[in-house]
Amino acid sequence: MTDNSARAAHLIHLRRRKLAKGEPVPLPITPAAMFNLPGDPAGFAQYGRFDNPTWEAVEEMLAHLEDAPAVAFPSGMAAISAVFFSQLRSGDRVLLPSDGYYTTRVLAERFLKPLGVSFDLRATGTFLDGGFEGYRLVFLETPANPGLDLCDIAAVAAAADAAGATVVADNTTMTPYGQRPLDLGADIVVAADTKAPNGHSDALFGHVASRDATVIAGVKEWRKLSGAIPGPFEAWLVHRGLETLEVRFDRMCSSAETIARRLKDHPKVKALRFPGLEDDPSHNLARAQMERFGFLIGLTLESETAAEGFIDGCELIQPATSFGGVHTSAERRARWGDAVAPGFVRLSVGCEPIEELWATIERALG
Repeated sequence: MTDNSARAAHLIHLRRRKLAKGEPVPLPITPAAMFNLPGDPAGFAQYGRFDNPTWEAVEEMLAHLEDAPAVAFPSGMAAISAVFFSQLRSGDRVLLPSDGYYTTRVLAERFLKPLGVSFDLRATGTFLDGGFEGYRLVFLETPANPGLDLCDIAAVAAAADAAGATVVADNTTMTPYGQRPLDLGADIVVAADTKAPNGHSDALFGHVASRDATVIAGVKEWRKLSGAIPGPFEAWLVHRGLETLEVRFDRMCSSAETIARRLKDHPKVKALRFPGLEDDPSHNLARAQMERFGFLIGLTLESETAAEGFIDGCELIQPATSFGGVHTSAERRARWGDAVAPGFVRLSVGCEPIEELWATIERALG
């Protein structure tokens, strides 16, 4: 049995360990702003901004998957913000990926910079170049969203640690089943559980995980004082989604590998990025540090018109931003300002039966 198989098997039985006879097997939703609290409040649930049994159950599942304490947030950006604002001080310097999720860079420009926190940008594929001296925090995203370049997490972690920097890895595209940054030396993991962990595109969620108790304490304090708390209904949806993540992720990754190989030889596809292809520039690194190659494919068609026509014309592709749901989805990322070709499409492979999905993709390309 693989480590991921063991994690998946025990994940869906975590709640059983605490159940008394006659209690419901599914997790109840606890929409409570206040709790019965006579006398000394220490050690008890106190207030809805401090505690909630539903999100604590999700944190238990995330901690099980990460093999590290996890703190839940109402979105992936809330998780990233919690790390930035709990760990950084005026005068600190941050390194960010120039080709990662653009909102992280916007957050740094609009809110960190005015507070005296400076930042530099570096491409994911050459993230090691230039070293890490002088940085308080090194933030990496691999595979980078949307271009799918990779960087060597273990090498970055070792070099950054030697320079005295904290390494934060955004693992949204891979989940703990596909890649384990903490095991590779990262200090902190952040992720948008809105994507594959929830899997049904009906809840925003995120988390921070770390094996550093000081980091976890700071992130929890930030959540409590800032009010950046997840809602119990959203937490319940993510809890339910996590129970099937391993099954969905396996199918999505397997389907993506098949589709990527077929797209590679298609005459309408001008360029293709998928770490699982042997001729992808990141393939050897992907084999070394990733458990799976993921479910995202980057394909470039000849023009904006061709890309939009492909997305809108495929009956089993949902035109939408975001990714990781049961529906295969796609979008032309240049419309958000990403530094990609006008015809670049980020394709997120979902859970549809593979041959039916491929048939519609092939028709839409043709």
